[in-house]
Amino acid sequence: MTRPGLRARVTAAFAVGALLLSALMALFSYDLTRRSLLDERERTAVRAAYYDAAVVRSGLDTGTPDVVAVLRSLDTGSARRPLLHLPDGWYARTADVGASSVPVELQRMVADGKPAVQRIRLDGQPALLVGVPLPGALGYYELTSLREVEETFQVVGLALIAVAIMVAGAGAALGWYATRHSLRPLTAVADAAERIASGDFATRLDPTTDPDLTRLSSSFNEMVDKLVHRIERDRRFAADVSHELRSPLQTLAAAASVLNRRREHQDERTATAAGLVADEVTRFQRLVDDLIQLARTEQPAHRETVDVVELARAACRERSLPERLVTLDGAAPRLWWVDRRRFAQTLLNLLENAERYGGGPVAVRLGGRDGVGVLEVDDAGPGVPPGDREIIFDRFVRGRAAHDRAGTDGTGLGLALVAQHAAAHGGTAAVLDREPGARFRVELPGALR
Repeated sequence: MTRPGLRARVTAAFAVGALLLSALMALFSYDLTRRSLLDERERTAVRAAYYDAAVVRSGLDTGTPDVVAVLRSLDTGSARRPLLHLPDGWYARTADVGASSVPVELQRMVADGKPAVQRIRLDGQPALLVGVPLPGALGYYELTSLREVEETFQVVGLALIAVAIMVAGAGAALGWYATRHSLRPLTAVADAAERIASGDFATRLDPTTDPDLTRLSSSFNEMVDKLVHRIERDRRFAADVSHELRSPLQTLAAAASVLNRRREHQDERTATAAGLVADEVTRFQRLVDDLIQLARTEQPAHRETVDVVELARAACRERSLPERLVTLDGAAPRLWWVDRRRFAQTLLNLLENAERYGGGPVAVRLGGRDGVGVLEVDDAGPGVPPGDREIIFDRFVRGRAAHDRAGTDGTGLGLALVAQHAAAHGGTAAVLDREPGARFRVELPGALR
């Protein structure tokens, strides 16, 4: 399972934190609101019940009281329903309430002369029951509906839930915004590292962008300076050694050429040894030339407008290949913005690789889109196994097909040079499947203008 990125984790943490905080505040607010509304409704109901109880008491003090008339004289509205318990029975103004509406325990308390208040549910609806003791009666009861209060609780609860969700969303947005700005310096470092990896060693970070990141910027720039210094030192060393080897190699090549020309005057063993020496000296010279070219690839690409079709045809002529191998995609221009020397070297190396290991090139295609130039060289060989498709672009590495093929005397630097030339343009080199053979593709961003 892929672990979420830092921005996603921080955003989620902000969202969860905001949700927990808003949920706690919502619960606290809901409980406080609920208590306040219920306490206020209870106080109001108790006052109204005592007032109505006093009216009923006055009505019962007459000689021949009409209990039903007394109850009907009460101004209780639709929210309150009176109930009177006399020694001869229960009296109510409406038929939906009666003795069963009053819990037995509450009846006992009121009969003992103690006022009582209890929340009950009547016909599935919440209600507040207030019991008031009366002289000459067992008790006066008043049921007050809490339906409106319960509906208010539902509205308040939904509102608080909506607020909690919005606060959580706001927390996620705040986390995303905070991480976007806090990670911007790291993004700049990553971008700079990518440019350096592509060969732009002049890339540096501005230490004055953020005072809190001055140390990071300075350390990064110092690291790049040391890296560039080491690369330049190694490049100069390789170039110097290669140049120093050229003179003795030329002497050896001349001596080997003389020995090779006089092979008919030598015995068989001497002639064979002379031939092997001449072949190895030639291979050594090619290796030195490739090392010099590899040392030059560390420099940035010097782009200019180049007719790549003509350049590709010239490369084919140099390798004694037919020019008809070169084709141009109809949507791509002939003129590319590339380094002429690097592009020509890339073409020659790919053609030579196809001749040595791929049974010869069968197509050279030039195309591209969205500003990216694409060079493809197809061969008729056995193809490249999946396990070799990455390593064949490393230095001094040859694929299995090269090792299995007799008579190959490559240096293992040809495709490494191709990859280096592509990287100098900010591009890539890869090998793809095709039937039969292999397809080598080089992509050069910014080549099409």
